[in-house]
Amino acid sequence: MVLVIDVGNTNITFGVYKKTELVTTFRMMSNVSRTSDEYGMMITALLDNNGVPKEKISGAIIASVVPNLMHALTGAVTKYIKVKPMVVGPGTKTGIKIVTENPREIGADRIVDAVGAYEKYGGPVLVLDFGTATTYDLVTDKGEFAAGITAPGIKISAKALWNDTAKLPEIEIKKPKSILAQETISSMQAGLVYGQIGQTEYIIKCVKEESGFDNLKVVSTGGLGRLISDETDMIDVYDAALTLDGLRIIYEKNAK
Repeated sequence: MVLVIDVGNTNITFGVYKKTELVTTFRMMSNVSRTSDEYGMMITALLDNNGVPKEKISGAIIASVVPNLMHALTGAVTKYIKVKPMVVGPGTKTGIKIVTENPREIGADRIVDAVGAYEKYGGPVLVLDFGTATTYDLVTDKGEFAAGITAPGIKISAKALWNDTAKLPEIEIKKPKSILAQETISSMQAGLVYGQIGQTEYIIKCVKEESGFDNLKVVSTGGLGRLISDETDMIDVYDAALTLDGLRIIYEKNAK
């Protein structure tokens, strides 16, 4: 079995694969400082609780956008799981060629998403990840990472509303019954959700126009991705496991 680990700005997502089957997933917060022993004990406990003995893990791979966590996390996997994790970075075989101006600036998470989308759905493909930030990444029919757009995520926008205004409350992010809001909470929900839908549709439209890819496949993932995907016909597929699948694919390419 292979342990795949996606370290984001908000959560660390773990997945366990038996060949190509995703056996289980679990998460922990990434904005908490922990030692390698704390990570190790938590990971082994979560594996056990999900019916996966740590002795069954034969390999591991990590993609991270939080460098400060990596020393403790890689140490934990090495010490407690008894495998040295592969880390996605320069020199890792991905099958994707980055043709942007500064390839090293592209985050590991975006590369992993691009690999997952291209390998599963082919190209050209536009990958949307609704995470802490909302990202839109274009992969050509030749497997080239050609462009990326970065916008504030829905949660970032929501936090800005209730942290930077005196009277607006913290709210649940969901689509209200109508955009014609008549009180504060639904007013904020309408602005956040419909605003994200509008942004998403406009960016997809512009990418299609400027790239010239009329047959562009649009794939989304990320925590709030389903909320937005269900509200627009411009997104073709919502794939909750896209990032984890991308990590598994990269592991297989490099393990060979």
